[in-house]
Amino acid sequence: MVESTNRRNSRYNAKKKPPSKPSSHWFRNTIFAVFIACTFLLCSFIGYLDYNVREQFEGKRWAIPARVYASPVELYAGLNLSAAKFEQLLQNLNYRQDGLLQTEGTYTKKNQQIFVKTRAFDFWDQPEPSRLLGLDFDETGIANVVNLSQSKEMAIVRMDPVQIGSFYPAIKEDRILIKLEETPEYLINGLLASEDRDFYNHIGISFRGIARAIMADIKAQGLVQGGSTITQQLAKNFYLTSERRIWRKIREIFMALILEFRYSKQEILEAYLNEIYLGQDGASAVHGFGLASEFYFGSTLKDLTLEQMATLVALVRGPSQYDPRRYPDRALERRNLVLDVMVEQGYLQLNQAIQAKQKPLGILPRSHFAKNRYPGFLDLIKRQLKQEYREEDLTSEGLRIFTTLDTQIQDTLQATIETKLKQLEKTSRAKDLETAIVVTRRDSGEIAALASAREETAAGFNRALDALRPIGSLIKPVVYLTALQYPNKYTITTRVNDSDISVNLPNGTTWSPKNYDHREHGSVTLMTALAKSYNLATVRIGLDVGVARTAKTLKEMGITRDVDIFPSLLLGSSELTPIEVTQLYQTLAGDGFITPIRGIRAVVAENGKQLQSYPFIVKQAVDPSATYLVNTMLQEVMRQGTGHSAYDDFPKDYGLVGKTGTTNDAKDSWFAGYTGDYLSVVWLGRDDNKPIGLTGSTGALQVWTTLMKQISKQPVTLIPPENISMAWIDPANGLLANKACKRAKEFPYLTGSAPATYSSCGQEVIDQDKSWFEELFTE
Repeated sequence: MVESTNRRNSRYNAKKKPPSKPSSHWFRNTIFAVFIACTFLLCSFIGYLDYNVREQFEGKRWAIPARVYASPVELYAGLNLSAAKFEQLLQNLNYRQDGLLQTEGTYTKKNQQIFVKTRAFDFWDQPEPSRLLGLDFDETGIANVVNLSQSKEMAIVRMDPVQIGSFYPAIKEDRILIKLEETPEYLINGLLASEDRDFYNHIGISFRGIARAIMADIKAQGLVQGGSTITQQLAKNFYLTSERRIWRKIREIFMALILEFRYSKQEILEAYLNEIYLGQDGASAVHGFGLASEFYFGSTLKDLTLEQMATLVALVRGPSQYDPRRYPDRALERRNLVLDVMVEQGYLQLNQAIQAKQKPLGILPRSHFAKNRYPGFLDLIKRQLKQEYREEDLTSEGLRIFTTLDTQIQDTLQATIETKLKQLEKTSRAKDLETAIVVTRRDSGEIAALASAREETAAGFNRALDALRPIGSLIKPVVYLTALQYPNKYTITTRVNDSDISVNLPNGTTWSPKNYDHREHGSVTLMTALAKSYNLATVRIGLDVGVARTAKTLKEMGITRDVDIFPSLLLGSSELTPIEVTQLYQTLAGDGFITPIRGIRAVVAENGKQLQSYPFIVKQAVDPSATYLVNTMLQEVMRQGTGHSAYDDFPKDYGLVGKTGTTNDAKDSWFAGYTGDYLSVVWLGRDDNKPIGLTGSTGALQVWTTLMKQISKQPVTLIPPENISMAWIDPANGLLANKACKRAKEFPYLTGSAPATYSSCGQEVIDQDKSWFEELFTE
């Protein structure tokens, strides 16, 4: 009975047990949902990667920095350029010595001859072809320039310019773009043999290639082949970081597949040639074979030899590990392995590889000069460009900027600073001297050199552009120029009283200037007052013509900065920067015509189109006749006045024009002056504005003289305007004198402004001549 009941309960319970079918549906549904979610995520991930790949690959692939070039050197017979200086120029241009002159950018020398195969270069105005030249040198410079291909003398040849810097984007990458069809076959074959021999057959990844690379590396006991395809390497370089994580590797594989699906093998290979990382130039990464060719060999890619191309291919595996400058033996071994693999794959004959292996690496002993070598000048260029271009255009569009900088003058300037400032600190109580110097070409206002500090750094304060300092006596020529524009009142020999003077100021105080020597000099001529830099005479002249009128002349000469119209302006209390002082004196050097000083000649787009030119602009600013008179007086400054020590180094007939400047307590030492070819402005001082114990004569002039005697080749010849006439004057009284008068001197005057009466010396000679004539007539 009990057993029967249990059987019934058992059957009842069996019927009531939940079926297993709903449980299996739940599991299957969960798996399906997870699969759908994963598929969606995978598709989204691939879509995201696809979008990123296409956006960069089809858009602007690379931010190409702007390249900044110095002024090109023009070679011609008679150029004052020694063989040693020319060879230094060639080294700055990364030319290599090659007795056979097989490629562009090579030279060889023999005694006083240098043979060179120049590089072709596209300038802003016209392309310059490569030429095979022979240059003969003598004691004066270049004797002749011969085109060896045509066996004829050349009138003038323009060398390719030195690259002095680049304007980089935030990520400092640099490259020279190349096209696949222009790439040497040996380079492409070397890449395929050593990096990806199945490139034209795989879909972006190659499992067979990975296995083969492992076996080859084991067999060679070194890194002979790579496991990643060229497409994978491109994806890693183009889109990813170099981190070694599985997630990065997964993304690399998917991106490689996308690249292969979207683009042709030719497009992928060309992008790879331009993107691959091949070294480090200071803070700037070297990308692509185009730039690497210049960086390591100083040559364009098309001019490289087989062994040089193999060296570049060797760097792909590890630019740091196989850096040929740091690890030449390691690089040489890797290069030879590349050559062996090329033979193995049928890209080279065995004898070709053997010959190539016997060649040295041929690496340039120093990196090329893509770095910003002259940060002060480059800062000026960038500021000028920012007035017309956006920051992103300057750092990403591959602009080529041609400047006015003369690298040889710039190097001479920096060497002069290093030497002279050390000397000055030893001979005075000056310590921690700083400086700013601007050198322009007198005839054009082009900046030939610029120094913004004693030791320039890219992040340093640009004193040449930004250091506002009182200019002291450098203002005085402006005062005298203003006065001489009133010829009925002031001439070069007009006498003025150099005696104490007190000026009541609007604030109730009294200004009582003093001469530097704390003495009064009585009645002196304008020329003497300027030559000796007398303060008291200058103040009297300035107050007479008006402080406001002097300030107006200052603006007419190119100073746009507002200045305070106080009497102290007449002695240089106003602050100007060295670049502004240069503009001021450039107008004097330009005979009263203002020429805006400039550092840029042209800007050219990456495609060769000229975007901007900076033409030579000249306009009359002040009276040329008055300017001529002031320049004549400034020559007297150099002959007999505060600048006379310059003639210890220059010929006495060089016609130097210049003016010293010293501020209160000798805190600033200035000199501004020019020769026939260059104008230079020198400032010396301290950043903390403490006295340096140097006047314009004992400080800045010494630097100016040392610099200018090295770079100047032309004396000054002042050409008087038509309305300037010469007259013999008795310096004792400023009256006319006869040329025969022993103490007579000849002075220039605006026509009609010379003295009308004779001094006793002059009259005596005239009476003697008259008496002699009357006696002759009587006879």
